[in-house]
Amino acid sequence: MFVSDQRSGGTKPGENQPMVFEHVTAAQRVVFGSDKAGDFLAAELERLGSTRPMIISGGSAETAARTITSRLAPGLWWNEVAQHVPVELAEKARAAASDAGVDALVTVGGGSTLGLGKAIALTSGLPLIAVPTTYAGSEATDTWGLTENRTKTTGLDPKVLPVTVIYDAALSRSLPVGLSVASGLNGMAHCVDSLWAPKADPINRTFALEGARALAVALRGITADPDDLRAREMALYGCYLAALSFASAGSGMHHKIAHVLGGTFNLPHAQVHATVLPYVLAFNAPAVPEVSVRLADALGSDSSDATEALDALYREIDAPRALTDIGFTEGGISEAVQRSLKAIPDSTPTAPTEENLTVLLRAALTGEDPATVPAGTEQA
Repeated sequence: MFVSDQRSGGTKPGENQPMVFEHVTAAQRVVFGSDKAGDFLAAELERLGSTRPMIISGGSAETAARTITSRLAPGLWWNEVAQHVPVELAEKARAAASDAGVDALVTVGGGSTLGLGKAIALTSGLPLIAVPTTYAGSEATDTWGLTENRTKTTGLDPKVLPVTVIYDAALSRSLPVGLSVASGLNGMAHCVDSLWAPKADPINRTFALEGARALAVALRGITADPDDLRAREMALYGCYLAALSFASAGSGMHHKIAHVLGGTFNLPHAQVHATVLPYVLAFNAPAVPEVSVRLADALGSDSSDATEALDALYREIDAPRALTDIGFTEGGISEAVQRSLKAIPDSTPTAPTEENLTVLLRAALTGEDPATVPAGTEQA
């Protein structure tokens, strides 16, 4: 943990306060190249000595998955996936993997697909290869999540960290602009959360700010031209840095709220993150002015206020604005507040209370101006 003035943005080299922190980087292989996923995957499976991989893919990503695995002879093909990984589905897939005698796991798709792969890896210990087609970034973390009885539980385990990540921007070209924006802002949320998460340090903060810069550039490019392959490559680069920062810094206030909304109310993962992010930022940024300035700069703004900078980006890319648009209602706010209060870490710059979290979620519910959120000052 970075213990030198963490909440105010920390010290920089040359300042008087010493830096004292511990940073852990997980070992992982990353291969990156457009239109190369099939070649990369065959090479990685050969490197692992796998001859009976389980291919996990479903929904819109399945066509791409069939193409890049066409030269393989999978031990099992699995196309049943669901957001937030219900425990029942995880157990069904685990049993199928065991019965088929597979020797590796390959996921081709977004966060729900990878989440299922992680659930299988968690209990089987099988090596996992991730081929992301969205910008969620969970491929670079050792975080798993399962949902049971309307409660999403997450944990950390090195067994779920993919041994290899294959990035191929061509696979995300068919991702609609709206979903690209929501997914990219999910990655952006990793960046923002990492600035004040429990184990924030100067290294993961640097990853977070560069990830935010890359994602802002990418999302502007994708919105202007959905076929811009360079913009989609930049999105993958940005989401990987975002995930690296998040994996090291830990889960902060934003993700705790998003997991409650997603797991308890079964709301779409990326859209929840994208919608809630401006309100969490407005809540915390005034308490960490140095961090706010640096984030605003990363977002490509002349403003020194990160809340203003993010709002400008949201208007430019037509980002999701209201939780009502994805199925949340006023009736869920009280339960969401109570569940969130139990999960939000003490590292949060502004102390959450029942009152201010209620105001935050009501603003996010209807898409009010984030400036209406009760900004706080640094915790004592």
